Amino acid sequence: MIASLHGTVLTLSLTDAVVECAGVGYRVLATPATLASLRVGEETRLHTELIVREDSQTLYGFSEADERDAFRVLLTAKGVGAKLALAMLAVHTPDALRRAVASQDVAALTRVPGLGPKGAQRVIIDVGDRLGPATGPAPARSEEPAAPLPAGANADVVAALVQLGWNEATATQAVAAVEAAYQEEPSAQEPSVPELLRASLRWLGGGRRG
Repeated sequence: MIASLHGTVLTLSLTDAVVECAGVGYRVLATPATLASLRVGEETRLHTELIVREDSQTLYGFSEADERDAFRVLLTAKGVGAKLALAMLAVHTPDALRRAVASQDVAALTRVPGLGPKGAQRVIIDVGDRLGPATGPAPARSEEPAAPLPAGANADVVAALVQLGWNEATATQAVAAVEAAYQEEPSAQEPSVPELLRASLRWLGGGRRG
């Protein structure tokens, strides 16, 4: 079992990173929030979960142990695989998931692509209180200055949203809406790709800007 990685970030994309540890590069799938905290060429420590299947071994990484632990609990719910669990953590923080499960908020859970009302109810039943109590407001994400948005990033963000489970039309609508909102704020700094992805996820989750 690979419980954590401590090494240098070699490559970074909207869906995964390669972290070199003792000369070995590990490909790690992660949420947009975790990936946004990484920088190519810098050291990082990730809490990880290795999912072993007959035909694959996939490593998932999390910047916070709380997120990794929530991922483990979500996997115990019937019908929830690693991809869906990661999508749930891309849309909601662990605390938001705790509140949704505790209050049986099916609407909040169904904002996750691929999770319908029946699936959300199953998550509520299967997970119960095993996520633990909410610990307070959602933690603030990094406020570091954003790198300029490179050409062609829109298509990359749309592709990342499609990989998370949204259809292309919905993903395109979300990215266009978020970009338009940024353009309406002349004084705002141009968003980085991870920021654009996170804002699109908030838009899709109901937290529309403006």
